[in-house]
This record gives sequence, C-alpha cells and structure tokens, in this order.
Amino acid sequence: MKSYTINIADYVIKFESSHDGPELNPSKRFMANICNNEKYDILIKVNYGEGQMPDKAEKVFHAPFVEEINGIPVRHKANFWSVWKQDKDLYIKAEFPLCPDERKALLKFSLESREWNLWIDCRVNDIDPLEYPLDGLILYYLTVISRDILIHASGVTFNGKGFLFSGVSGRGKTTIAGIWDKYGAKVIHDDRLVIRKRPEGFIMYNTPVYANDVPSKAVLDKLFLIDHGTTNDIVKIRDAVAVSLVMANCIQHNWGAEIINRLLESVTFLCEAVPVMKLSFVPDKSVADYILKHG
Repeated sequence: MKSYTINIADYVIKFESSHDGPELNPSKRFMANICNNEKYDILIKVNYGEGQMPDKAEKVFHAPFVEEINGIPVRHKANFWSVWKQDKDLYIKAEFPLCPDERKALLKFSLESREWNLWIDCRVNDIDPLEYPLDGLILYYLTVISRDILIHASGVTFNGKGFLFSGVSGRGKTTIAGIWDKYGAKVIHDDRLVIRKRPEGFIMYNTPVYANDVPSKAVLDKLFLIDHGTTNDIVKIRDAVAVSLVMANCIQHNWGAEIINRLLESVTFLCEAVPVMKLSFVPDKSVADYILKHG
C-alpha cells in the first residue's frame, strides 16, 4: 500500500509514500491499530534514499545499541540512533539492528510541525516505517509535542480502578501484571505505557510491543513505584520526592531545556492529581489483596 493511518494512544499518524517511494507494509504488531480516521495528528511522508541533513546540524543525543547476554551488556552498534538539531528542525539518524539487511533512516521533524519526512535507505521494495527503533522514537516525540508521558510501567484495571506499576528493568513490572491477570484484572500492558491528560482524567494507554497487542486504555487512579520485597508494604509519597522518582522511570531524551521542562511539568501535574506510592511486594496474589485493602 502507498498510505495508511494508525492510532496509537489516541495519536493518529498517517504514513504516505512519495510518488516514487516504497510500498508500506506495517508489521503484525501494528495491524490492530490501523484505522480509517480522516483527520490525523502527524503526517509522515516516506521516501527512498539516504536523505540530506544540513552540514551545520548539531548532534544533541546519541544512543548505541546495547543488548544483554547472560546479564552482561554487549554493545553491537555504536551508531544505533542519534538526534541532531538545526534551528527548529530536528533529525533522527537510525540503523535497524533487527533487520536481516542493512537499513538506515533519516527522520526530519520539529516540535511545531505536523508534517514530517522519513527517508529509508534499503534494498527492498516494501518497508515498515515503524521498524524498530523508529516506533519508539516517533512515539516518544509525539508525547513531547503533546506534553504527555512515556513511561516504563505495567498497568491494569480492576473493578473500575486503574493501577500503574512503574520501575526499571527487573523490579517486577511483568510479574505484577501476571499476578493481576490471574486475579481477574484487565492488563493494559506490562512494559511501556503512554499517560495522557484527558477530560475524564489521566489515561494510561498501551503501545504496540508484542505481536498480539490490541489498543487498550484505562483511567489511572493510583501509581505505584515497585520493588521486590519480603512482605507487601505501601508507603505514600508526594511533592518533589514523588515527581523525581516518577521522572526517573520516564523515557526521556534530556538534550534540551524545553524538553526537560515539558516532562517535568507533565509529571508534576500527574503527581498532584494521582496518588503516588512506593510498593514492595511478594510475588503472589497477596499483593493484589493488599493493594485493594490498603492502597
């Protein structure tokens, strides 16, 4: 196909191939998000080739590709992706570590423009314009534009209440989501959530990570910062302590004051509206019982 529209976390993104551009072929994990919306938040025009970045563009952020093997970080690609800036224009240069062939991309956008340009340099005729790492990068900068939050977390809804559990890798996000799933809750996601302020309150949305993901969302009532423990225990936190601990689990590219301030403002509003608590937990159904009684 030459164009399609996708809805992720109520961001409507339209992809449109240039007249001599590639066929667009979204991967399986995005199929449930394809929609027929005529209005869109962002139009991304997809082109073949390398794309040209201005000579005076300045590199402001860089991320190597690091994969863990047996718990040991192993760097595979030094030039995984990077962000460049000239005036108000931003450029993301990326390579695709999970593709069998060598592919490179250049995304040109700004925090003010709703029309972006994407060039993909590859030897195939059909491409997924949301191939990793472009999926997370495009979604992240949509949250920046909209003053929303992208966070490492799992989220569930049970009896009309939405609970979010956030923590760095290994703290138990997937474990606690699995516990609630067996408890009868609906799992929004167990890895990466978008939080948006909407008229009905703060809403947590899933993002397409797994092949069987379908769009899901719930009102957020309580936010827990989690860690494994020998007993179930909740400690309420607030103000600057809550903001700083939630910020630490947010996905963020801290290369500019404007981006940092936008996230800080959004997290501050979130922590003022939604109770934030530290939760240490035992990995069995007793933690769900404890939260419903004491949370």
